[in-house]
Amino acid sequence: MKMQNDVIPPSSSTPDRQAAQPQAQFVTITEEEAGQRIDNYLLRVCKGVPKSHVYRILRSGEVRVNKGRVDQMYRLASGDVVRIPPVRIAEKATQAVAPGAEFAILHEDAHLLIIDKPSGVAVHGGSGVSYGVIEQLRASRPDAKFLELVHRLDRETSGLLLLAKKRSALTNLHEQMRDGVTDKRYLTMVAGDWQNARQHVKLPLHKYTTADGERRVSVQAGGMESHTVFSLLRKWEKFALLEAELKTGRTHQIRVHLASSGFPILGDDKYGDFALNRALLKADGTRGALKRMFLHAHQITFIHPETGKPMTINAPLPAECERFLVSLGKPVHTARR
Repeated sequence: MKMQNDVIPPSSSTPDRQAAQPQAQFVTITEEEAGQRIDNYLLRVCKGVPKSHVYRILRSGEVRVNKGRVDQMYRLASGDVVRIPPVRIAEKATQAVAPGAEFAILHEDAHLLIIDKPSGVAVHGGSGVSYGVIEQLRASRPDAKFLELVHRLDRETSGLLLLAKKRSALTNLHEQMRDGVTDKRYLTMVAGDWQNARQHVKLPLHKYTTADGERRVSVQAGGMESHTVFSLLRKWEKFALLEAELKTGRTHQIRVHLASSGFPILGDDKYGDFALNRALLKADGTRGALKRMFLHAHQITFIHPETGKPMTINAPLPAECERFLVSLGKPVHTARR
């Protein structure tokens, strides 16, 4: 990223210039930065600027690319010159710095990093979270020239998380996901008397924000087309272990499809059975405690962006989920695989 006119990037401030009038900056896009949408690029470089303000300056035309107006869907090309208008960053008394951290690595090469994300850890900062996996990994790998999330997982969901170490890999994997080439599988435990060996759920999903600012999803006519395939793996009297295969990748898709079908995920604090969740927090004589949501991204198949060869990566079920399964005893039904 090359700066013209010796201007100050939005995320920086120096004592000798704090009193100076803010000015626009002109940034030349490098090959490594090419391919990303202009809104995502601005959200990354304008750290500390509210998301709503970033979209406002885009709508107003204050952001220019090669002296012309663009909308938020514009994809940057190498050599593009982006005008970023003066933006005011809300001052904070203290700003959390992400501590460097590494996570269990399932695969790594020059193009990809695939980790096993623990439950309870956000993938990125925001919405009341100071930092997440991506910020921690960048902090622990200061020499990494490029590291970006390929996709996201809910904070409460554990398992496979893909990160790209090159812009070309990120673009390629996003194309695979859009074209339905990738195959993502999750393991989940639900409450209820599940009957079908294999069941397709196609329910349209609508995203909305609660009065408290929380992101939620509901089944609603006219919502985004969504499709999940569930396969029964093991069944107990009151619970069932399922494998969920995503055909689309909507926010909270598995959680809402199951809850709306009458089979809430154990430990789901947004769409689950809250009374059951409270009971699951404590072990009794016949069952171990479960103190997390039982949803785990356990397998992904994709085409390697450099070699062109198919890859399948697996993440083992976390120990706390395995212990809960063992505590239930022998299942009344086990699927043939």
